[in-house]
Amino acid sequence: MGEVANCPRCNGIFIKGSSVVCPNCKQKEESDFQAVYTFMRKKQNRTAVVAEIVAKTGVSEERIRQFVKQKRLHPSQFPNLDYPCEKCGTSISEGRICKGCREDITRGVAVDERNKALENRKRAAEKERVSRTYYSVEND
Repeated sequence: MGEVANCPRCNGIFIKGSSVVCPNCKQKEESDFQAVYTFMRKKQNRTAVVAEIVAKTGVSEERIRQFVKQKRLHPSQFPNLDYPCEKCGTSISEGRICKGCREDITRGVAVDERNKALENRKRAAEKERVSRTYYSVEND
């Protein structure tokens, strides 16, 4: 049995199951998707940009970009569909972040790994230096 939750869109109460929104909002989302998909299926509309789709279907730009992000609308079939990078906002057609941000993150991880390796070498050298110290004990 699902748990009772508030719908994040309309704040209505529903039993949370496979969907994170209430049945009414889910139905609205599906009707929006069908409107966009029906519009995009026409050959002359396949290269439409998001602003044009919004004007013709009445579906919000955010919702259309959500469909692309959820892979319900594929940019390979509709080349002018995109959504913003989660880090910098650049338009992308796949993944969560753009290539530039991905490279920045990769460089940051590499620098962090080099710093950790250097720190480990310093600790090992310090430990070796300390372990070479000889102590003498005086017997009185």
